[in-house]
Amino acid sequence: LAIGKLMSLLEDRLASREVVHGVLMDVLGLGVLLVGESGIGKSECALDLVLRGHRLVADDTVEIRRRAESVLIGTCPELTRHHVEIRGLGLINVTDLFGVSSTRSSKRVELVVHFERWDESREYDRLGLDVATTDILGIAVPLVIMPVAPGRNLAMLVEVAARNHLLRARGRHAARELTDRLERRLEQLADRDDE
Repeated sequence: LAIGKLMSLLEDRLASREVVHGVLMDVLGLGVLLVGESGIGKSECALDLVLRGHRLVADDTVEIRRRAESVLIGTCPELTRHHVEIRGLGLINVTDLFGVSSTRSSKRVELVVHFERWDESREYDRLGLDVATTDILGIAVPLVIMPVAPGRNLAMLVEVAARNHLLRARGRHAARELTDRLERRLEQLADRDDE
């Protein structure tokens, strides 16, 4: 028992680490890392997600360490734990405002949502057939590029991205299912035309 605890402690202390500018949330049990340029709305989105019943892990500075072959664990520096900076309001303590169930000390990083300013000239993925990834400490993590524009409800979109990721992990891929149905329908129509 003591050897096992010592091995676990050493593995944790010697793990590869990286510090990321972003916000880490527990959304429906899924560790979602929000990244993007400063001032784009990551902290406001995190606060909105907390109001929707999800949990804050870290705001602004996320310490990520690699455990085992494919596990990334994100935490918050002790000094800023449970705090969020909201421009115009300043620093707020999420635990004091919303209770202990609104935060957690660490979470596995399983999905990255990258906020970027909406660019009219850019072609954004509209079907979601391809699964993009980003590299963190040598591990490929699923990535969603989220264009930010006035009027978009980022918290709702992040929650839907998390739900969609969970469904995909269970083998349900809405875009592929729809394209498969369309292809079958087109084949049926082609068969009718051949008759």
